[in-house]
Amino acid sequence: MTFATGSKQSENPVWFITGCSTGFGRQIAPHVLKLGYRVVVTSRDPGDVQDLAEFGDALILKLDVTDRSQAEEAVKAAEDHYGGIDVLVNNAGIGYFAAVEESDETEVRKMFDVNVFGLCRMIHVVLPGMRKRRKGFIVNLSSIAGLRSFPGLGYYNSTKFAVEGLSEALWQEVEPLGIKVMLVEPSGFRTDWAGRSANETKHQIADYAETAGKNIRQLRLVSGHQDGDPVRAAAAIVQAVESPNPPHRLLLGNDAYDGAVAKLDELHEEFAAWESVSRGADFPDATPAVMA
Repeated sequence: MTFATGSKQSENPVWFITGCSTGFGRQIAPHVLKLGYRVVVTSRDPGDVQDLAEFGDALILKLDVTDRSQAEEAVKAAEDHYGGIDVLVNNAGIGYFAAVEESDETEVRKMFDVNVFGLCRMIHVVLPGMRKRRKGFIVNLSSIAGLRSFPGLGYYNSTKFAVEGLSEALWQEVEPLGIKVMLVEPSGFRTDWAGRSANETKHQIADYAETAGKNIRQLRLVSGHQDGDPVRAAAAIVQAVESPNPPHRLLLGNDAYDGAVAKLDELHEEFAAWESVSRGADFPDATPAVMA
């Protein structure tokens, strides 16, 4: 799959982006439209994204990723209109702030349905077309919270850890078919994720005030003042997709990069400290092998 940034082609790539009313989707859509690409702009309320059509060749569609029939209808409409989908950006997602013990199961299941099963739903309905054409690119919005956990975000962390595990298996399955997969792992950016897009527990437990509670208060406090620039993030994502050697994981933001490296160091230190115990769990005559 060949892209040419900023240049008109007879068949410019088709980007299909979920959750364009907020977050990174709101910035990625106009960015690729300005490049002259064809873009399927989706939202649960199409009225929220009608203004994006002014930036270029956009197909505005209603899409709730938790609804299988809407997902199928949107992908069919995109394929009928443009002939196929080159890049799927799974951006739709929500947050939930609570200590693990404080968390409400209904809120947690709602978040999993959007962040994990909604993302999976889109992959399932887009992959047949990509496999048929033997080309495509799937971009899954994860988070630094998919690499390391934070108090007060336990279940949000778990949705992003799930996206990481799924994506890692997926790229091993589809890359031989000509389809690329990339995880995007941002730290704090000036989107409304910590404001409008994240509910909070109504059942706070005093024992967690200085762990989960403290982190939640900090997230609310810095909302709208984070270091990350969503416009620069959109450009970075497009740059990575267009690269001849795109990464499997794209960290975005200083905090994401530093946090990921720190996590690697922590893992290495702990693994090394317990290496003899870990290796001692095998039969003495066992031959080391990679677990299938």
